[in-house]
Amino acid sequence: MRPFKFKQFEIQQSKDVFRVGTDGVLLGALANIVNAKKVLEVGTGTGLISLMLAQRNSSAEFLGIDINEEAVNLTRLNFENSPFYLRLKNIHQDFKKFEPDEKFDFVVSNPPYFEESGSEKDKLARQTVELNFQQLISKSSKLLSENGIFSVIIPFEIGGDFIKLAHENQLYLIRKINIKGIENSKTKRLTLEFSLTEKEVEESEFIIEKSPRQYSDQYLELTKEFHVFKEK
Repeated sequence: MRPFKFKQFEIQQSKDVFRVGTDGVLLGALANIVNAKKVLEVGTGTGLISLMLAQRNSSAEFLGIDINEEAVNLTRLNFENSPFYLRLKNIHQDFKKFEPDEKFDFVVSNPPYFEESGSEKDKLARQTVELNFQQLISKSSKLLSENGIFSVIIPFEIGGDFIKLAHENQLYLIRKINIKGIENSKTKRLTLEFSLTEKEVEESEFIIEKSPRQYSDQYLELTKEFHVFKEK
């Protein structure tokens, strides 16, 4: 499978690991990583999100965790071949059993969101087989530092349930971005950020395309330091 090239790094891909996609790119570009020093990514896949966040925050240290050994090996390769490799580590670990000695300023995940379907395709990466939302939220709340942020991207339809679950685990919504695939369409994704302290929620809208296969100015501006766009 061909690698996916960004301006400052390259992502090697595999048919057995969930590939580079718009959700990961959006989370990597939108997440509020500014003040973080220690970052944990849950379910690294190719390592895309950590690499984007490492490019955006030059002082943070990153730890990636994934239960899929092939994903771990692929992430390690992509980390080692990047300019940020000294600040990036990853481990093969079941997040439910992860017991680190430290807290994290930022926990980020593009979590599995399909219920188990019987399909083997992307089974670990995209179905709630190994890690459901309750487990992800509960564990993340315990790993956050006092002023830490928990950040995810999920389908719009399950946003309400996710926010409710988070609140039940003392994680309070502080930022919400409503993502539309195309202008004047319904919201399709949400990026959500939570903290251990209740604050006023910052809410905004983001549009990926202004017309079919034509990126919006908003998307072009957001990803200009990452994507290599071909000249027309």
